[in-house]
Amino acid sequence: MKRTIKKAAVLGSGIMGSRIACHFANIGVEVLLLDIVPFDLPENEKENKEARNKIVNSSLQTAIKSNPSPLYTKSAARLIQTGNFDDDLEKIKDVDWVIEVVVEKLDIKKSLFEKVEKYRTPGTLITSNTSGIPIHLMLDGRSEDFQKHFCGTHFFNPPRYLRLLEIIPTEKTDPEITEFFMHYGDLYLGKETVLCKDTPAFIANRIGVYAMMSGMHVIDEIGLTVNEVDKLTGPVIGHAKSATFRTSDLVGLDTMVNVSNNLHAALEHDESKDVFKLPKIVSELSEKNWLGDKTGQGFYKKTKKDGKTEILELNLKTLEYEPKTKAKFEAMDKTKNIEDVRERLSILLADKGKAGEFYQKTFFDLFKYCSNRIPEIADELYRVDQAVSAGFAWEVGPFESWDALGVEETTSKMKEAGFEPAKWVTEMLEGGHKSFYKFEDGKKQYYDIPSKSYKVIPGTEGLIFLDGYKENNIVWEKPGATIYDIGDGVLNLEFHTKMNSIDSDVLEGVNTAITMAEKDFRGVVIGNEGQNFSAGANLAILFMYAVDQEFDEIDLMIRTFQNTMTRARFSSVPVVSAPSGLVLGGGCELSLHCDAIQAHAESYIGLVEVGAGLIPGGGGTKELTMRAADDFTAGDPELNTLQEYFMNIATAKVATSAEEARAMHILRGGDDVTLNRKRLLTDAKEKAIQLWEAGYTQPVERKDIKVQGKSALAMFGAGITGMRFGDYISDHDAKIGQKLAWIMAGGDLSEPTLVSEQYLLDLEREAFLSLCGEPKTLERIQSILFKGKPLRN
Repeated sequence: MKRTIKKAAVLGSGIMGSRIACHFANIGVEVLLLDIVPFDLPENEKENKEARNKIVNSSLQTAIKSNPSPLYTKSAARLIQTGNFDDDLEKIKDVDWVIEVVVEKLDIKKSLFEKVEKYRTPGTLITSNTSGIPIHLMLDGRSEDFQKHFCGTHFFNPPRYLRLLEIIPTEKTDPEITEFFMHYGDLYLGKETVLCKDTPAFIANRIGVYAMMSGMHVIDEIGLTVNEVDKLTGPVIGHAKSATFRTSDLVGLDTMVNVSNNLHAALEHDESKDVFKLPKIVSELSEKNWLGDKTGQGFYKKTKKDGKTEILELNLKTLEYEPKTKAKFEAMDKTKNIEDVRERLSILLADKGKAGEFYQKTFFDLFKYCSNRIPEIADELYRVDQAVSAGFAWEVGPFESWDALGVEETTSKMKEAGFEPAKWVTEMLEGGHKSFYKFEDGKKQYYDIPSKSYKVIPGTEGLIFLDGYKENNIVWEKPGATIYDIGDGVLNLEFHTKMNSIDSDVLEGVNTAITMAEKDFRGVVIGNEGQNFSAGANLAILFMYAVDQEFDEIDLMIRTFQNTMTRARFSSVPVVSAPSGLVLGGGCELSLHCDAIQAHAESYIGLVEVGAGLIPGGGGTKELTMRAADDFTAGDPELNTLQEYFMNIATAKVATSAEEARAMHILRGGDDVTLNRKRLLTDAKEKAIQLWEAGYTQPVERKDIKVQGKSALAMFGAGITGMRFGDYISDHDAKIGQKLAWIMAGGDLSEPTLVSEQYLLDLEREAFLSLCGEPKTLERIQSILFKGKPLRN
C-alpha cells in the first residue's frame, strides 16, 4: 500500500507538540493541533470556542514567536488548525497520521488512546512521542488494527533543528509501517531516522545521559570547575556549544534528575547502572531547587553589575556563585587551528595534564559502555552513532571517535586503565578487522558483529560520502580545497579552510574544477560535509593589505574574486552550489553565480559585508541589482522592489532558512531544498546531471539590466538620511549605504538605462576599494578578526 501524509493530527500542544506541528507545516503538511479545554473557564465562557481553545492557541503562538523559530517561514503557520480534545477529536478521522505528545504519564496516554480509538479511521498511523515510557505498555486494550499501525516516534527538542527521530516499533507493529516511518522521516522530515529497541530511554538518551553523568562523576576525582568542564566538553570535541553544565541549565536539572533516576531504577542488568546515581552536587542543587534557567540559577547564574549582565559560575565545593574561571588548557591550545575534530581527539587524549586525564576517563568509559549495549539497545553499532550524533548534535559518534583514535591502540589503553570493552571488540580485532567503519567503492560500511564482516549501512547505498572518495578519486588538491571525481561525469569541489572561508586556494579550486569539467566532465558541485558552506572571504589578508594601504593588491584581489564568480556563471558545464549552515558574504556570492542552488533546509544565507564596513564586492551587489531589475514593474513608481533588495544588503540580513532565502530572492524558481543534510551532495549531483541532460547552454553576459539612475539615488538618499536622523544608523553606516546605493542605482544616470553586468561589477569594485581606505571599516574588520564580533561604529 502506497502511503502519503497530507494531513497529520498532533495531540498535545506543549513545547514539543506545538513545535512538531510547526515542523510538519514546514514541509507542507496540514496539521490539526489539539489540547485540553482549560479547567477553570468561567460559566459565561464555557461555550466560547476561543476560550475553549485558549491553551492550544496560546501554546502555538508562543512557539511561533520563539527564537530560534520552529518555522522555516512565518507563513507556514497557516497550515496549522487548532482545536481541543472535547470538541474536535472526531476530526482525526480525516488525517493520515495521529501523533500523541501529551504529558509523560502512562495512564493519561492510555486514556487518550482509548478516545482516539473511537474516531480513528482504520489504517491511520498512530504514534507516541515519548522519551522514556515503554512503548508496548501503551497497547493494553487497543484493537488489532491500532496495534498494527502503532509505534513510538521520538522527536528531539527542538524538532526543527535536532535531526534525530527514533522509531520504536513493538512486536505487534506491522514491519511495513516501521519501514514507512524510517523512509518518511528521512526523506520528508529531514531526520536521521534510527530504528530502536523498546528499551529504557531507547538509544540517544541512554548513551547521551550516560556520557553526561559519567563526566560529572569524573569531575570530583580531578577537581575541575564548571567553566573548565564546559570548555572541555563543547565544540573542541565536536559537541554542542552548550557542552555539559550549560546544557543542564537550558534543559533543566530536574529533567536530568528524572531521566537518571528512572534509568537507575529500570536497568536491572546494566553493569554500569550506578553511573546513573546522582552525583552529590546534582542532588544538592536539586534539593535547593537550583534547576537552571527555569529557576534563575543552576550551574550558572545571571546577575546585573553596573548595569551590565554578568554570568557567574557555581563553585562546586562551596556552592557559592563566583566570576567565571578562565579555562586554560595546553591541549586545547595545540588544537585551536585544527578544523577536523577527528584530528583534535588524538591530541586531546594524548595530553598529560588534567584535560588528558579527563578525556581518557570519560571517553574510555563511554566506549566501554557503548560496546556493552550491543545488542541490548541496537543490533548494529552504526545506530548508536547515528542516534547520539543527531540527538545531541555531536559531530562524531562514540564508535566513530574510537575509530579516529585507532581502535587497536585505544582498546589496549582502555584495558590497561581498567575499562574492559565488550568481548566482541577483542574478537573483531583478533579477526583482523581494525576499524568499526570503512569505505569501499565510495560506500560506507560498518562492522557487523554476528557475521564478523563489513556491510553497507542500510539506506546509504546511493549517498555521497566524500571520505569514501579520498583514497582513489581525488583529481586535484591544495591545503584549502580538494576536487573529487564523484562519478557519472561530475566533479565535487570541497573547501576545508577555517570556517570554509574563501581564500586563494578556494578561488583556484573553483577555476580548476570548471576547467577540468569543461574538458572531461558534465558538471561541478560545490559543497562539503562540514557544518558550514562558507563564512565568507578571508578577511585577514584583506586587512593586512588595507592597513599597509596596498590598494593595487586589494584591487587585484577584488578582480580575481569577481573573475572567479564570473567563471562560475559563464562556464560551459552546469555548476551547482550545495550550501548548508553558514553561507555568508563571499559564500553567498558564489552560490548566487552558480547555475542552480541545491540548499539544505537549514542554510543561513546572506550578504553580510556591511558588518565589516564593506559592500558585497564579488558580484553579490550586481547580482541582486540584476534580479531586482527583472522583478521591477512599471506599476512600481516608488521603486519598492529595488528598495527591498537594497535593504537586505544594507542591513546585512541573513535568511534563517533556505525557504526564507527564497523570499529574499537568493534562491530562485529552479533552485531546490534538501531536508536531510546527508542527502545534500547526492541531490546536488543529480541536479547537475539533470541540467546537463536537459541540454545545458552556456550563459552569456547580460547587457540589458535596467538601472534607475538619479530617481533611485534620490529614494535611497532619503531613506539613508531618515535612518541617520533617527539614530538607527551611524555616519559610517550612512557612508556605506550611499556607496551601495550608487551601485544599485547604476550611478547618477539622468534616466533609466540598460547596462551590462561588467558595468555593475566595475562600480562594485570601485566602492569596495574606496571603503578599504576608511579607518572605520578597518576598525570593523579588526573587531571581527580579533574579537570575533561585529563592531557598530
